[in-house]
Amino acid sequence: MIRIQNLSLTLGGKVLFSNLSWAVPAGSRWGLIGANGTGKTTLMKILTGAIAPDSGTVEMPSHATIGYLPQDFIKLNNLTIMAFLRKRQGIDDVEKHLLYLEERIASGDDDKSTLLAYERQRERFETMKGYSFEAEAGKILAGLGFSPADAGRSCLEFSGGWKMRIYLAALLLERPDILLLDEPTNHLDLESVNWVERHLTSFPGTVIVISHDRHFLDSVTEKTAELTVGKIETYKGGYTEYLEEKNRREEISRKTIKKLERRREEIMSFAERFRYKASKASQVQSRLKQLDKDQPVEALTKEKRASIKFPPCPRSGLEVFKCENLGKSYGEKKVLEGVSLNIRRGEKLALVGVNGAGKSTLARIMAGVEPPCAGMVHYGHNVKKAFFSQESQANLGMGNTVWQEVLSVTSQVSDAERRNLLGAFLFEGDEIEKPVSVLSGGEMSRLSLLKLLLTDANFLILDEPTNHLDIATREILLHALQGWDGTAVIVSHDRWFLDGIVNKVIEIRRGKCRVFPGNVSYYLEKREEEETGDLGQQETAVGTHPREVSLKDRKRIEAAKRNERYRIRKTVLDELEPLEREISKSERRRDEIDELLCNPEVLEDSDRIRELMMERDEIGKYLEASLEEWEAMMERLEEIDKAFAENL
Repeated sequence: MIRIQNLSLTLGGKVLFSNLSWAVPAGSRWGLIGANGTGKTTLMKILTGAIAPDSGTVEMPSHATIGYLPQDFIKLNNLTIMAFLRKRQGIDDVEKHLLYLEERIASGDDDKSTLLAYERQRERFETMKGYSFEAEAGKILAGLGFSPADAGRSCLEFSGGWKMRIYLAALLLERPDILLLDEPTNHLDLESVNWVERHLTSFPGTVIVISHDRHFLDSVTEKTAELTVGKIETYKGGYTEYLEEKNRREEISRKTIKKLERRREEIMSFAERFRYKASKASQVQSRLKQLDKDQPVEALTKEKRASIKFPPCPRSGLEVFKCENLGKSYGEKKVLEGVSLNIRRGEKLALVGVNGAGKSTLARIMAGVEPPCAGMVHYGHNVKKAFFSQESQANLGMGNTVWQEVLSVTSQVSDAERRNLLGAFLFEGDEIEKPVSVLSGGEMSRLSLLKLLLTDANFLILDEPTNHLDIATREILLHALQGWDGTAVIVSHDRWFLDGIVNKVIEIRRGKCRVFPGNVSYYLEKREEEETGDLGQQETAVGTHPREVSLKDRKRIEAAKRNERYRIRKTVLDELEPLEREISKSERRRDEIDELLCNPEVLEDSDRIRELMMERDEIGKYLEASLEEWEAMMERLEEIDKAFAENL
């Protein structure tokens, strides 16, 4: 368990935490939420020991291992991905020692200590799953969007976002006791986010995740901790359940306060009436004492949510954007090939695909920022396009204040509405007078998006518009887009945000384009059905060809078999995972005893030596029996996999 008690911290003159307390049971999965700037990342760093609080304590088991994925850039060495993962896991060191001992034994060294050391290292290597490590690493890398060939490439060849994925892969392989994730979905595509969700739901340790992705929080977390005004308020369930419970608490708070106020008015009225009447004096005093005994109730007032409305946009022709046989290459690398699309007025489309598939490239071509290498692009009558990307901040006037930048956009929106928009995008009070030049990257990104929304564009192309928005601001933007009558194409990995807006999905895969009706959740279901039925290689849209009837039946049967396989495997895994934790714990204790038996001070105490030797002997017996049980479970899993492979 993690236990935080009376934590206080002031940074840069701002009180972040004030007597903050929080208990995190072992094995629980938490979402840590709160508005931007409340100190969520700082609290994570306190848990890792990177930042020390001004006062208060943080307690956790001394043997607990912590894995932390930060938001910011991670520096990696010039190793291949697989070599980096092996080194992080410590497998290389164990394997080298094992090979060294094997060579000594092969050369005739049959000393008991050498044989014992060899046996210990072999057991350790097996417990670390050294023999199956690369296969397991390959599965995790594939889930995070890497190809098999990427494992042999240097970490330095990859961009910052992909380096974060490499580091996340390392953490998932290490399976620490406590996993701290700060915005883990920021650099993932939808398919990878989906995979990470499934992986984390079966993670055996404690998980604390900061995320602005509502769907991710609902899928992964079972409890929610809200950080506000320097304190933690805890709730059961994921984000949706948190909202329901918070609304319920706010309603109870309002009713309680109202009841106490009415009671106070009645008592004060009685006291005023009978203050000077001797026969009622004792009753007056008694009731006034009751007032003193009433416990004050903190007002949990409902947060005020700003709402924004885009200015009316001019009506475009029915056909907004059309392209035929579009192609785009960078040198010898083909990104898009034979892409044909027809986007009509009022449609809201999600542009999806794995990272590197060409989503941003197609978005730039749609926006007219980048020309295609082949094919035709056509815009409809009276189409006024506007494009947002992370590079949009380059168009800001660094010499202006935030307010001057917003005023520089010609728009029908009034000054009061502009201020309302600024507040919704987290620019409040004196912050609107800040020079643009001193804004952070996230603040510049929000300001660029805000300026774009003030224009009279009727065709928006938005590339990751939610990256620097908290949940409340994402909700404001979602409602604004829902009520807007223009046309939009959106690249985002936030499924909840997209599901609330889009009515079509454009998928880019292997340079080709497919269009799916419906929202992103429906698209992901169709993709999963296709992959289950081994239809993932098809590049044609889902149709109604008669041949599909038998294919659908086959897919349903195969999906049912896979679900059955999962359920049977889970019964074994539910026993296997706690057994592996106990084996690891016992091995750590055995290693501690071995170190103590080499300590000169301990060697002088015969009673202490006897106790340690007896404990080590008990651990050895336990490990012998447990490893036999572990091997039996692994054989059972292999039998299950083999049986289902033969029946598929």
